[in-house]
Amino acid sequence: MPKKTRPPLDIDGLREDIVFNDTLLGHELEFHTTWGLFSPKAIDSGTRLLLDHLEVRPDDRAVDLGCGYGPLGLAIAKSAPQGNCLMLDKDFVAIEYANTNARVNRIDNANAMLSDGLRHVPEQTFSLAVSNLPAKTSKEHYYLFFHDLYERLETGGRLYVVVITGLRQFIARAFGEVFGNHQKVKQGRQYTVAMAERLL
Repeated sequence: MPKKTRPPLDIDGLREDIVFNDTLLGHELEFHTTWGLFSPKAIDSGTRLLLDHLEVRPDDRAVDLGCGYGPLGLAIAKSAPQGNCLMLDKDFVAIEYANTNARVNRIDNANAMLSDGLRHVPEQTFSLAVSNLPAKTSKEHYYLFFHDLYERLETGGRLYVVVITGLRQFIARAFGEVFGNHQKVKQGRQYTVAMAERLL
């Protein structure tokens, strides 16, 4: 009996950018992504939940930790015309696409750079920090992020994160230890948005 043959894959097609549009924080944005990046075909529900409950001020100087191809950082930069957003990721492909998407959308007040957390960022401070925290990392890694962000936030600066809901109690405890405060902004079935503020 002859073997069934699979139809050939369109390898060249798979190498082409994935392109889609979405409206984030009221701004129509075009995204170019590729296979291997997080949620390459659409904005993931965690990012969307965070954006739905995020306060951005017109002059915020923001940092997006783990930016991927840039949906959070670019939407924030667009909403902070007197401010800016630094997008960080440890994946060079993500950085390439985040900067491409900044150019495609003509967002001049956002740029992406390669960094492990804030380790490779020159000394500068921020009024807003955001992160769609990865579910598959250690709690020690989270603590490093939170301590580094606390050190870089100005007095009154806010950190917003979205995590899988199963981590919400850990986030509450860690924010309390590092920032001395914690606010559960929104708890959904899958994801929870939390916020902490640097008070001193």
